[in-house]
Amino acid sequence: MVKNIPTDSPHVHDFEEVLQPIPEEARTTRVSGQFWIWAGANIAPINWVLGALGIGLGLGLRDTLIVLVAGNIVGMALFGVFVLIGQRTGVTGMVLSRAAFGRRGAYLPAAIQACLAVGWCAVNTWIVLDLVMALLGKLDLVDPHERNLAAKILVGAVIMTIQVTIAWFGYRVIAAFERWTVPPTLAVLVLMSVVAWFHLDIDWSYAGPTGEVLQGGARIAAMSTVMTVIGIGWGITWFTYACDYSRFVSRTVSRRKLYLTSTLGQFVPVVWLGVLGASLATTNGSVDPGELIVSNFGALALPVLFLVIHGPIATNILNIYTFSVAAQALDIKAHRRKLNLLVGMFALVVVVFFIFQSSLATVLETW
Repeated sequence: MVKNIPTDSPHVHDFEEVLQPIPEEARTTRVSGQFWIWAGANIAPINWVLGALGIGLGLGLRDTLIVLVAGNIVGMALFGVFVLIGQRTGVTGMVLSRAAFGRRGAYLPAAIQACLAVGWCAVNTWIVLDLVMALLGKLDLVDPHERNLAAKILVGAVIMTIQVTIAWFGYRVIAAFERWTVPPTLAVLVLMSVVAWFHLDIDWSYAGPTGEVLQGGARIAAMSTVMTVIGIGWGITWFTYACDYSRFVSRTVSRRKLYLTSTLGQFVPVVWLGVLGASLATTNGSVDPGELIVSNFGALALPVLFLVIHGPIATNILNIYTFSVAAQALDIKAHRRKLNLLVGMFALVVVVFFIFQSSLATVLETW
């Protein structure tokens, strides 16, 4: 019988500090952690913004929802394959890339992955700051009409500190954080959905800003854009992350069970938030996160604030962790924890830069 060591065992931490396969005796048979990790990473403000993107591009609600559901079925189904590869091999995604590119040839995809992770860490932290200020304004803690630069920097620093601290302790703490914080976040999401779909003026027959569905090339272009951003493309963006976390799952665990748990962890929140964002956008045609949330959920400012702040933390602990193992795949001889600190400090500098460079920030928000 294979001995199973739970994720709260100190042995797991020892194997994480340097880049190496996770041995069977240090893995876990608990697969619920995979669901909570991927669900937590996707219960984020960016997903309701992206869900509203189709409306902002002129699509009707029906076309937007078709792209969301069909695209994510395909994207997440493929994502699950990479989860299984991680379970089978016990190594990170960038180590696996050496099979295709060789050790030195894999430096390029590893460098790209590291840059993507640190970039998302900065953007995900920055993108919620205006929304946090708007919600704090509803609570009369700040003046939402002011720039609130000091308050934004403070909030950004607190969020970044929490993210780095959780990632510092590795997989076992990441899984525990998601397991304990995602359920109450889902409860807030349920409350938001009930308020939106039963008490707001959602136009379920919304056909576009002119009342007529886009036709021809314009319709195809808009649908393909949404398909790339939060349809098939959203699942693809997680391919290179999958193995970094599924490598901790024992090979004795049913592959079918792990596959379904992981893919549903991705699919459910992405589609749910996408539908919520798209339906909210029919009330005013906006994709601006502050406009979407504050104008519709001002009375629920406190619980929504919890969801908003939780979103980047749950996502960025994966970005910080994945950055560290991707950097190690570049043969950088540094322990994972030191790399965690490095990416946190650098990302915070970028966040502060975004706060002061409003013109660049506007370009990034548009992107």
